[in-house]
Amino acid sequence: MTPQTLLVNYMMILLGIACRPALFTITKVKPTVYTHRVFSVGLTTELSSKNRATQPPTQRPIRIILVRHGESLGNVDESAYVTTPDWCVPLTDRGHEQASETGKELKRIIGNDDGAFFYYSPYRRTIDTMKEFEKHLHPKQIISMREEPRISEQQFGNFQNVEQVWESKRERHKFGRFYYRFRSGEAGLDVYSRVSSFIATLVRDCQQYQKAGYDLDKINVVIVTHGLSLRLFLMRWFQFSVEEFEATENPGNAKLVVMQKRCHEGHRWYELEEKDRAILNLPHWCTKPKNVILHQLDNDEEFTFR
Repeated sequence: MTPQTLLVNYMMILLGIACRPALFTITKVKPTVYTHRVFSVGLTTELSSKNRATQPPTQRPIRIILVRHGESLGNVDESAYVTTPDWCVPLTDRGHEQASETGKELKRIIGNDDGAFFYYSPYRRTIDTMKEFEKHLHPKQIISMREEPRISEQQFGNFQNVEQVWESKRERHKFGRFYYRFRSGEAGLDVYSRVSSFIATLVRDCQQYQKAGYDLDKINVVIVTHGLSLRLFLMRWFQFSVEEFEATENPGNAKLVVMQKRCHEGHRWYELEEKDRAILNLPHWCTKPKNVILHQLDNDEEFTFR
């Protein structure tokens, strides 16, 4: 053996690298084989049949219901923002009436047997809207109520100068809502980022409720939020393009936007109701996740909603 070979072997020993194959045992790991493809947010797939015996299928709530707050004082008089912090602006009397009527509609959708857990923006107008909903639901139907700052209104600044805000909104209309940034405030992109983070939490919460023994096929998620935050939630969930988002419009005050679960074989996803698509001014292909369309999962009529 040459001196060069001895030196190389010595260096390999120092580095912890064996110079004889017999010193190593290589274990081959067999990859997990899935019976279905795994997609991004908006579409959930079953685990492989090999794992189902030890790990139950992941459930999802029967519906995700988004709702914009009732009419607020700021909706009828923007000068309210001059002396009142945006997060403290209350509902008008009409806003309370709207929320109460929507509470009745929510009760009709949920029924008497299903339950709901609520996420709400910390703003006074969303809290007051949610309180109107509570009046129409049996206490046992309300599983949890959680304040969630990530679904708050877009931040326009602190105490607002009305003329500056009007000028900024005119400028935003030309520039585009998604990327336009208010002075000392947020761009739509910022709201999109925090709403995306909230969606990840929502998915984890569903997993925890399932582990706790809840049947998510009898659970509704109700999210009480603001117009822009609602649309950006849908943008993230259904993978709208920025251009598609720019064409959207806010739903009316206290209007429900219903995402209904649809199931086919091992796949589960949510679809918007047609009337909500029209109200939001969305193209026809934006009522379901794009991966569902891409893989033609919606072409088979043999599906269920639970």
